[in-house]
Amino acid sequence: MIHSADHWENVYRSKNFDAVSWYAPHLGDSLRLIEQLCPDKTAAIVDVGGGESTLVDDLLHRHYLDLSVLDISAAAIDFTKRRLGAKAQQVNWHVGDITRYNFGGKKFDLWHDRAVFHFLTDPAARQAYVELVRGSVKPGGYVLMATFGPNGPLQCSGLDVVRYDDAKLHHEFGDGFQLMGSELNDHHTPMDTDQQFLYCWCRVNH
Repeated sequence: MIHSADHWENVYRSKNFDAVSWYAPHLGDSLRLIEQLCPDKTAAIVDVGGGESTLVDDLLHRHYLDLSVLDISAAAIDFTKRRLGAKAQQVNWHVGDITRYNFGGKKFDLWHDRAVFHFLTDPAARQAYVELVRGSVKPGGYVLMATFGPNGPLQCSGLDVVRYDDAKLHHEFGDGFQLMGSELNDHHTPMDTDQQFLYCWCRVNH
């Protein structure tokens, strides 16, 4: 399977946390949009593919109280737990494949995904992902997605990806998801290159 845990475990075990293309010291665009969409610090927020990202650190620093992180790589989750130290106890940690995961009935006010969905090249995997979102985000909640934009890379971490504009990405989600806004941003990688990202956010109306 394209998204085998073995592939991502190898990525995280073989590369330093700041030597992968998606690394940024702080996810400024994500933080800005999360604070705009969910100013309530009690909002339940999940970071899908959070891995070694510093987003959870920065959300804790901003006093968000109900945070969850999911990643397919146990090594990535363990790394972030060690980085956070005692603060890791304030976060709900999940290890598993997002196309087959069960949050056990937990419902979120905001679903954040930076750089996971564009790896789903199989339509069935994308459909499974969307169905999980549909069942996991509260009515009136938000979905904040960041994928490679129309001029983004064709591959990442040795895998093919799908590039999106806002209409194409929204089409993947379909009815029940109201498009609220989108923007294109360039991510400067540790390899001194730029990658175009599409940020797209919608409200769940089911």
